[in-house]
Amino acid sequence: MIAAVTLFLIVTLSALITRVATIALVHTGLSRDSAKFQSRSAYTGAGLSTMETEKIMSHPVRRKIIFHLMLIGNAGIVTVMSSLILTFVLPDSVTSKLYGLMIIVVGLSALWWAVKSDWVDRGLSRLINRMLKKYTDLDVNDYAAVLHLKDNFKIIESTVDDDGWMCHRTLQELNLREEGITILGVDRVGSGYFGSPSGNFKLLPADIITMYGKAEGMVSLNNRKKDFFADLEHEKFVEQEASRKEQEQEKTSSSQD
Repeated sequence: MIAAVTLFLIVTLSALITRVATIALVHTGLSRDSAKFQSRSAYTGAGLSTMETEKIMSHPVRRKIIFHLMLIGNAGIVTVMSSLILTFVLPDSVTSKLYGLMIIVVGLSALWWAVKSDWVDRGLSRLINRMLKKYTDLDVNDYAAVLHLKDNFKIIESTVDDDGWMCHRTLQELNLREEGITILGVDRVGSGYFGSPSGNFKLLPADIITMYGKAEGMVSLNNRKKDFFADLEHEKFVEQEASRKEQEQEKTSSSQD
């Protein structure tokens, strides 16, 4: 019985720890999906090597969060395994084992609901945000809210292809702002990262660009090749963006009246 309760408490604490780590990583600029994946990978010791992992290791705050997750995760997993052994291996009455099994099943079911609940997620996020601001020096910012990552607005990374429409052209020539797309930065092999590049910045093959804008427009941009149809696609999304801005101006005017 005691071992079953211990197991449930350890699993609950593990879920809370990974949730805190996820929110902390989000506040350093990672997307929620990436932060969730990396925190769970570090806690369980999966140690997957990806481009996102490299970004974490090059960031001092992210690296510190992941380091502590690894340490806590090793201790937590060992404790869980020990509790399982104590629950089902050591001599005990059948009734006590059934009670222990019931605690595990009911407790984990409730925990699973809490993990999937949007209401719990919002409440826990607000609480953790206040705790992080009060007891840490982490710069707590909701980047998703700041950048308005909803209404189909997204931030994505894309690699410039040799035969792509963007390759060997400056940002001024591409005129992506008229499509509602903003280039936030360019990561170039051998040259480093260029943040908020100016209009005369030329994109080269294998450049990794970080873009912000409507998802539909950025998908189209990634698929464009150096042909006549690419220019048509550009004009199409320029018109769509102009129409969207007109609608926004009409809403603004009507709200002020």
